[in-house]
Amino acid sequence: MSWGRCQCRFYETLSNRSLYTSAVEREIVIRLGAYAGVFALMASLEALAPRRRLRTSKGTRWLSNISVTVLGAALVRLAFPVTAVAFAATAEARGWGLLNAVNLSPLFETVLAVVALDLVIFAQHVVFHFQSVLWRLHMMHHADLDIDVTTGARFHPLEILISMAIKLCAIAAIGPSPGAVVAFEVILNATAMFNHSNFALPLPLDGIVRLLLVTPDMHRVHHSVIIREMNSNYGFNLSLWDRLFRTYRPQPVKGHDEMAIGLANYRDPGQLTLPHLLAMPLTAKLLR
Repeated sequence: MSWGRCQCRFYETLSNRSLYTSAVEREIVIRLGAYAGVFALMASLEALAPRRRLRTSKGTRWLSNISVTVLGAALVRLAFPVTAVAFAATAEARGWGLLNAVNLSPLFETVLAVVALDLVIFAQHVVFHFQSVLWRLHMMHHADLDIDVTTGARFHPLEILISMAIKLCAIAAIGPSPGAVVAFEVILNATAMFNHSNFALPLPLDGIVRLLLVTPDMHRVHHSVIIREMNSNYGFNLSLWDRLFRTYRPQPVKGHDEMAIGLANYRDPGQLTLPHLLAMPLTAKLLR
């Protein structure tokens, strides 16, 4: 049986086909539109008010980072016969998950779902740092010698696959509505591009924003070559998890202008082209 027929049977078994098609179409339009808009905004702000001087070729990095992002998205579409939003619609129809077992207002349910899913992403991030096999995948994200808006989506395609599987399990357990999943995906993508950006957010405003959200200065500490700094500030969206679990570090010891970005054993830009990035889980030098 062809893969396409398997997909069709999967859709028809788990959910109404028209429901699936409608959910996917809306999700693609909303997510791509939001992604393009936030990317253009942050790239423009980086050009107008850069926080740090870039150490490597922007063109080479962007080519590699964007190529990896596209490959990851394509691999997920090939590997998974259902999107997160369509799976949430199926879970809602079947009554799966905690939120589908209680009667809450749509707004309160959406807020709870976004917060719960954000906690899952935070926990996943911590595990990827401390489990050696998963670190081999995640280190590609940290090997970038500069950090800007494109770093926010620079993840190994195999890490993206694992993340998708974790997300589907979380949706089945939590039971968010399809709308809540769309909101979470848009917020996560937007905040990841924001907090990875090389944008000089004014310091007084940074202090206010980071009370709720992870700011560029806060997350940049996580990309430090110094291990104790890299093992801090894991959040992508809400800053409260790092404070709650005592992984919060306000500033890098050398300051943002002088801190080294990346991994200590990957300092040669020639080692960080697309073929090397894709092979990194197999060729990785695990010194951190």
